[in-house]
Amino acid sequence: MALIAKVYAVEFLPFGKLNYFSYEGELKPGDHVLGMSFFGLEAGVVVWGPREIDLEEKEIEVKGLLRTFTQEDFLQHEKNVHDSEEAFRVCKAKIRALGLPMKLLKAVYMFDRAKLLFYFSAEGRVDFRELVKELAHTFKIRIELRQVGVRDELKFIGALGMCGQIVCCRRFLRDFEAVTLKDAKKQQLMINPSKISGQCRRLLCCLQYETNIYDDMMKGIPGQGSIVEFENKVCKVLNSNVFTKIVTVQNDSGQTEMIPFDFFLSKKPRILIEVSSSEEDNLEVIPDIEDN
Repeated sequence: MALIAKVYAVEFLPFGKLNYFSYEGELKPGDHVLGMSFFGLEAGVVVWGPREIDLEEKEIEVKGLLRTFTQEDFLQHEKNVHDSEEAFRVCKAKIRALGLPMKLLKAVYMFDRAKLLFYFSAEGRVDFRELVKELAHTFKIRIELRQVGVRDELKFIGALGMCGQIVCCRRFLRDFEAVTLKDAKKQQLMINPSKISGQCRRLLCCLQYETNIYDDMMKGIPGQGSIVEFENKVCKVLNSNVFTKIVTVQNDSGQTEMIPFDFFLSKKPRILIEVSSSEEDNLEVIPDIEDN
């Protein structure tokens, strides 16, 4: 039996991960609300809803919202934002004074000011114990530092992608999924790290957007290295070009033939040894521009 709930999606950070809440009243996108996040009581904004969702199918955690903003809440939130900006400047100065190898990204006061949270990025592990002591002494509040990855770093600071638009993670992409070289190979792109990597020095997220289309286009088409039978001759597939929709093969006499995709889809010739396009190379290394 399906477990259906009326759910609202709320963001606590701009373009951040969505949190799901139930609420007895009616809300609309853009409404300011109070709810419990992983870190504590935070001010959030409704992104969408209400939607009826099968909780068993989606496997999401749904909490109850505390309330929508009152006039006093707006004033408190404005003060928290202002004080967070000042805390950011203070923390950045202390990081510089201590010579810590970290980049501060954002400071956030919990709504009830029970905690002051700092997001930062770094190449490796950072011993920030002395920094926490100084911050706790300065602000007289519980301090928490949270390290994020290079892809999340770009979400905080923003940038322009090679397409000329603001990077996807700053506009609409809330959750990162693994992107591998196989996604680029499916699209028969040249494996040049500087061409297929984003500002975060990781593979472009947009490599994933059309991968299902390429999978569909290559269904029934033998990949490079496959052995097929064509005109009563055994041939090896040299290349399967998804753009020209031509399969180039070489027979045992050394002659090459150009065969349209339609031939494989309609005639269905014998494939003696099949290598699918997704099996041509199982590399899953994420290239880094600085390492190349």
